[in-house]
Amino acid sequence: MGRLKEVRKYVNKQLAKMDDQDDALKAAGHLYGVSMSAQLLAQKRGVNAELAGIAGLLHDLYAYESGSYEDHAHKGADLAGEILRKLDIMTPEETDIICSAIYHHDDKAAIDSPMDEILKDADAMHHIYNDLSKEVKEKEVDRYRKIETELGIL
Repeated sequence: MGRLKEVRKYVNKQLAKMDDQDDALKAAGHLYGVSMSAQLLAQKRGVNAELAGIAGLLHDLYAYESGSYEDHAHKGADLAGEILRKLDIMTPEETDIICSAIYHHDDKAAIDSPMDEILKDADAMHHIYNDLSKEVKEKEVDRYRKIETELGIL
């Protein structure tokens, strides 16, 4: 089984444990949406799409499992590291790349490593394209404009 599928299997088991199935479906939609967007952006930017997809799948898992978004990016990076070490499917360097992206994904104003930027952009894309009737969050407006230009949407 491929590594991305292995992580999907793990995430699906965790989401199945959630008490509220509507919340579990929303969580799955967001995690899978960000994962797919991250893979697309990674391919376009010449970055490892598999690692980007895995980062997308794990980036908000802590928030969904704990029910809290307080410091969720930093705590989520710790959880992702634990999961990846448990699954034993990554090199330590790959785990560090994924955990860095998760750690930084909520700071949309900062510019970080290429993988960190992919996860931030993929997260913003899902927030925006999941419901086009909502206004773009102020902290994501600049990213949104750059993504539109990069993808030729404008």
